[in-house]
Amino acid sequence: MSSTHSTVTVTVPATTANLGPGFDCFGAALTLYNHFKFSAIALNPSTPDQKTLQIFVKGLEADRVIADETNLVYKAFAKFYAHLGQSPPPVEIEIELGIPLARGLGSSATAIAGGLMGANHLAGKPLTLLQLVDLAIDMEKHPDNVVPALLGGCRLAASIPEELASDRPGWEICDVPWHSEIIPVVAIPDFELSTETARQVLPTHYTRADAIYNTAHLGLLLRGLATNNGQWLRVAMSDRLHQPYRKGLIPGYDVVHAAALNAGAYGLTISGAGPTLLALSSPGQSADVATAMVEAWQKAGIQSQAQSVQIDQRGSVSVEAKSPLKQPANFSTPG
Repeated sequence: MSSTHSTVTVTVPATTANLGPGFDCFGAALTLYNHFKFSAIALNPSTPDQKTLQIFVKGLEADRVIADETNLVYKAFAKFYAHLGQSPPPVEIEIELGIPLARGLGSSATAIAGGLMGANHLAGKPLTLLQLVDLAIDMEKHPDNVVPALLGGCRLAASIPEELASDRPGWEICDVPWHSEIIPVVAIPDFELSTETARQVLPTHYTRADAIYNTAHLGLLLRGLATNNGQWLRVAMSDRLHQPYRKGLIPGYDVVHAAALNAGAYGLTISGAGPTLLALSSPGQSADVATAMVEAWQKAGIQSQAQSVQIDQRGSVSVEAKSPLKQPANFSTPG
């Protein structure tokens, strides 16, 4: 069969979410990536029992990824077509993982973003990027990871008030300036923490004082990131909504926090739901901060890896190519 069809490869950045006082609304894309390749499968009407879904996974912890209809990439792919009122077409998905799983770096957000972007391309791009953002938030249930995964940069998301929703329901997305001299340093331990577990420790109600505290510190963080004001960043990274409750789920948190500050970091926060910890540093101190975090965790009996990264400004990037239609695994061309 000599037909051709577009194959699309989608590259999606890791994310760090919550960012101190920015719980469930504030996140940034980082220069670590997962890659997803989508290729339509050609079916032969005369051949029964052909596979309509093939998933291949390689890279970090590839053996842990489920390769069937419950795979999150495919669930996002299918959700896109359900939104259009269509059945998903037969597809082969190749996944290359460069972001560790269940570490607070947005691996699930990359799967959702990749699945939606891939589906949109194979369908001829009927939806805009902002429409994909709304679908992604609907799947993830909060915007702080999926928004920067799709759009890149540092992003603040606010739900549109009910009285304005008739004009455009959904979310208002704001890009947040991040000064180039503020370096994110991620320290990734060798243990996992599920988002569900991290949410279960949170209280259902907060005091007015805590709400005011976080509002003030988030405002200060926005200004500190834009201006590279180290003193503002040191104060702004404090939080009362999630970190005081979640840090108990991360062995060694206090010693790593102290080590990062002693090495010159402006501040430290739990990345996403954890257990990865993210420090903000000047360029000259970032290597020392990374080393200090690894050594502090090692003294607590925990192995980790740390590295300086950058803010990814591109978000999800797709590259299309014309290629022969994929044949299903049990399809043979008549000779």
